[in-house]
Amino acid sequence: MPSENPLESKQEYQKFVEKKSPNSPILKNCFNAFWVGGLICTIGQIISNICKERGFDIATSGTIVSIILIGFAAFLTGLNLFNKIGKFAGAGSLIPITGFANSIVSPAMEYKSEGYVMGVGGKMFTVAGPVLVFGISASILVGIIYLIFNTQSITLV
Repeated sequence: MPSENPLESKQEYQKFVEKKSPNSPILKNCFNAFWVGGLICTIGQIISNICKERGFDIATSGTIVSIILIGFAAFLTGLNLFNKIGKFAGAGSLIPITGFANSIVSPAMEYKSEGYVMGVGGKMFTVAGPVLVFGISASILVGIIYLIFNTQSITLV
């Protein structure tokens, strides 16, 4: 006979779910995220060092690194390899700038069948769109605050 108290049935259901759900190997997942994220950052540092040796300044080197890592991640997403890396490394592959490229290319590929304007163009920024909107809005707000303090002869740095 079912329990009359809905709280008891929710608790019973929660116990059932916990019993049937597989345990996540947290330590292994953290280790994989750490070394894959570190490898991505190391590759970026190597590219940056090569750019500096070729005479580029720090800002230009950073831009070149970003472009190369974004392009490479978009290429791997197109080959459906980045998703496999993401399943293995979790946040280790998604936190660096490569995750941003994946979040734009994946929806674009998924909705390609709907056409280039409404499919690719419309869905490309479904995940990354809010990040871009809030990032740009925050940078404008900080710029305005900096402008106000700078015109008042108040130094922030």
